[in-house]
Amino acid sequence: MTERGTLSVVGIGPGLPGHMTQRARETVATADCVIASNLYQEFLRADGTLPPEDEAGPTDPEVVRSSMGQQVELTREAFERVRAGEDVAHVSGGDPNVYGKSDLVFAMAEEDDATDVPIEIVPGVTAALGGAAMMGAPLSNDFCTVSLSDKWRGWDEIEEKLRAAAISDFVIVLYNCWRNYERAVDAVREERADDVPVGIFNDAGRGDAGRNVDGETFTVTTLGEADTHDEEVGGMGTSILIGTHETETWRNDYETYLVTPRGGRDVDDF
Repeated sequence: MTERGTLSVVGIGPGLPGHMTQRARETVATADCVIASNLYQEFLRADGTLPPEDEAGPTDPEVVRSSMGQQVELTREAFERVRAGEDVAHVSGGDPNVYGKSDLVFAMAEEDDATDVPIEIVPGVTAALGGAAMMGAPLSNDFCTVSLSDKWRGWDEIEEKLRAAAISDFVIVLYNCWRNYERAVDAVREERADDVPVGIFNDAGRGDAGRNVDGETFTVTTLGEADTHDEEVGGMGTSILIGTHETETWRNDYETYLVTPRGGRDVDDF
């Protein structure tokens, strides 16, 4: 009987390969097959994790293009490759467990009764963390993430979660902001003051290689003004971080940052 390979769902971080973990890089580089979108292939070739397309040799991973409309078929193909003894790296941006591909793989394994397929999840840096690093220290206290995608749930549920997060004083990071981000901002404003700081960030960790024409950027504004920044909300690479009453702006000679203190600590508390 052929020894099984392993299906690894690999989070490659928010952007360029410099944000990947060593384990993620090794899993991709040593796989027999890598399933990745064109954009993620570009990132993985940027530092040699994958070779240039025209220089791939017989010992390099086979690269299969992933697209949104092929996820079910590609996951089934991955199962068959693993059964044939291949190690498959199914690439997910950010972290596979944060609106990534891990739940799809397990849902498909349940649907297809693929209990014979070894599965591992290789974690990565999600956009909330990549964006927070750009903006300073906005997540130093409790925070949550909320996706604005209404593909599988209605806006009533999304707004309920947003209001609950606002009441609970979480810093809130919004994903999928091309979907009615103004409506999300309005829901939070019902429970949070208009002067709390907000950061809008695009293509965190992608430098000049992102989808946004200006590359990696972030803008500091307030909750009351957040829904007036249509030009900065650029699509899938955009997230919005909404601070709490404790979040403050801090400036040095180079940048304006966001800082959320942990429980109001000051220097003496350290």
